[in-house]
Amino acid sequence: MASDIQQTPFIKQLAANDRPTRDKALESLKTFLSGRRDLPPLELLKLWKGLFYCLWMSDRPIPQQNLCTSLASLISILPSETVIPFLRAFWQTMQREWLNIDVLRMEKFLLLVRRYVGASFEQLKKGGWKEEEVGEMKELWGEVPLNVEDLRVPNGIRFHVLDLWVDELEKVGMLEEGNEEVLENLLELVRKLAKDSPTKAVRKKAKEALCDERLPGNEQVEEEELDDGWGGIHE
Repeated sequence: MASDIQQTPFIKQLAANDRPTRDKALESLKTFLSGRRDLPPLELLKLWKGLFYCLWMSDRPIPQQNLCTSLASLISILPSETVIPFLRAFWQTMQREWLNIDVLRMEKFLLLVRRYVGASFEQLKKGGWKEEEVGEMKELWGEVPLNVEDLRVPNGIRFHVLDLWVDELEKVGMLEEGNEEVLENLLELVRKLAKDSPTKAVRKKAKEALCDERLPGNEQVEEEELDDGWGGIHE
């Protein structure tokens, strides 16, 4: 089994210089992944190295955006047993490569992270926000993007995920009335960062996310604070 990915030609083709070869390789990969339930962690890391450089080689905004969307859509075709291992390999790859991404390429990788957070929320929504599945995803997020203490995780990843967290929750309807219990569960990692991160800038960014006016209760609190700040006219 360990040699399956190594023997598939599309892995190297994902990082080819020409876009048609990369696109063809991605289509082959979709077929390959849709039927695999037993890919070992090391093989998934090798796969994600190819996918990372597939995006690295993409050099125009619209193709880059389309590719990020296509890469995130891979989650939806995976057998359920493979979703968390596949996502773990994604986040481990981002952690390993983040500091090597130059400023000219960073924007497309920021978009890829956004797409993967959004696709992860969509996956949970599709499953009905089951407690077990949410728990597995939270454990994974706690390993890399919202890890509290591990210094090997670049803070740039933490900052970006905190920036987009509420945006992506809103897109899947999690800010609507009736979702408070699940929402609070999904905000737990952010609260932990706000309280326990050893880095002041991370704590501040997490607190800013938690104070987003779109979150239930925050707008009312702000209005109350404004009312408290205005003493009115005393006769």
